Amino acid sequence: MGNPKQRRSFWGWGLEADEPTEADRAKLAGTLASRWGVTVDPAPIPSIDDVELRPPRITPPDAIAGCCSTDTHARAMHSYGMAFTDRIRAFNRDFPNPPDLVAYPADEAELAAVLEWCHDAGHRVVPWGGGSSVVYGVNPPEADGVVTIDLDRLDQVLEIDEVSRAARIQAGVLGPALEDQLRPHGYTLRHFPQSFPWSTLGGWIATRSGGHYATNHTHIDDFVESVRMLTPSGWWESRRLPGSGAGPSPDRMVIGSEGTLGIITEAWIRIQARPRFRATAGVTFPSWEAGTDAVRLIAQAKLWPANLRILDPAEAEVAAGLDGTQTLLIIGFESSEVLQGPMIAAAVGVARAAGGVIDDDDVLVSDGGGEATGRGGAVGQWRNSFIAPDLNTSVSLGLVSDTFETSITWDRWPEFDATVRATMRKALDEVCGGGYLSCRFTHVYPDGPAPYYTFSGMGAQGSEMTQWAELKHAAAEAVYEAGGTVTHHHAVGRMHRPQYDRQMPSLFLGAYKAAKAAVDPGGILNPGVLIDP
Repeated sequence: MGNPKQRRSFWGWGLEADEPTEADRAKLAGTLASRWGVTVDPAPIPSIDDVELRPPRITPPDAIAGCCSTDTHARAMHSYGMAFTDRIRAFNRDFPNPPDLVAYPADEAELAAVLEWCHDAGHRVVPWGGGSSVVYGVNPPEADGVVTIDLDRLDQVLEIDEVSRAARIQAGVLGPALEDQLRPHGYTLRHFPQSFPWSTLGGWIATRSGGHYATNHTHIDDFVESVRMLTPSGWWESRRLPGSGAGPSPDRMVIGSEGTLGIITEAWIRIQARPRFRATAGVTFPSWEAGTDAVRLIAQAKLWPANLRILDPAEAEVAAGLDGTQTLLIIGFESSEVLQGPMIAAAVGVARAAGGVIDDDDVLVSDGGGEATGRGGAVGQWRNSFIAPDLNTSVSLGLVSDTFETSITWDRWPEFDATVRATMRKALDEVCGGGYLSCRFTHVYPDGPAPYYTFSGMGAQGSEMTQWAELKHAAAEAVYEAGGTVTHHHAVGRMHRPQYDRQMPSLFLGAYKAAKAAVDPGGILNPGVLIDP
């Protein structure tokens, strides 16, 4: 199933070729040991040849056997997503519950045959896009027979409507391949979640992905015209329209369903001409509070910058090279049709009025030649650290690190931020003897921000998962109790169920369970994700 020279890593982000070397891990181990005053002993990088899995407990019928694999690498890679604990367990070759087989249907007919077999036999099904879930959304459930259905062969842009600027796209296409197919036609989706290289259109829709735009077009919801999805009870497909007031939206029920209602096979998606006009500015503020006030004012002015991300002093120091006392606001505009100089001037004017500092020469504008404007200085340094973070080298070295994201209204933001920071600092002190905590805004709305927190501390090798669980619980409870959403764009999965169950109105959960019973009467699809079987 693919070029073995380009195999995915079975334990980390990216390809096997992207895995760190033993020298990389030894170097980082030395850095961590020196910084934290501990002994760090890097374990060797695992080989798939050393992985042992339980034998498959089910056998597919001959009609679909050709698209099914029981290969050790395929089953191991599909045993986990990319959560912190997932990567540690896979690195340590701990695979107590692999899928029994992985199906790679080549078309909708083959997919229907696989799903029909699973439904009739009562096998549990895990829909799989790119496997980038960080919330236990693709991990096999405990069941007697589990089939993971990987859509990576359904990866084509099938049709482009140039008049309406929309495209019919198969769900299994990875982000880079999608852009590669749109580019020759002069189009782009411009939806770039941080997992972009290893996530798919279907996964974005199923998890309500948040992408490139910090304002206006923030979630994949904003790009969907219609969705086609296969359920155990048949096909679910909405009429393709730019908008409709005809009752509750069938698309809105699919978006965010996380594989519990059906398997998304394709969608009509709004696309756009590739941008030619760009403008970028990096504005510094003497305080976090002044910077976030500026963000609010720009968002409420409805200038709709493509990028409006603010980094607190801790994040600005680590990711953008500032001195640790300044907050950095990154403003970016882009358009295929309209000069962006006036837009960036207006946004920078608002930021300066709120106390922001930037020289006129540092407001960069491209006049239509397509030149990038955000590649240099602190903005460029942040961009590079954001696009290609190294998340593999530190696995199982004792470092406990993760992120959590949420959203909150502006009136509650200052108190919310203070509460979350106090809770996490206390938890880091208790669990790790101290650590690092930072915040940035990934998306901004006129009525509130979507803050994204990063935490890390030095734990004990072998105890990272237990220590992570304490920190993650503290974070999730702090967010929920302070009035935020348990997730803004990372999805619910199984990880966020305790807070999600309390966040959602009980009647809504009852209605959703009834909907699942209608389309998945056997409860075979992703049991335990969003709702209980």
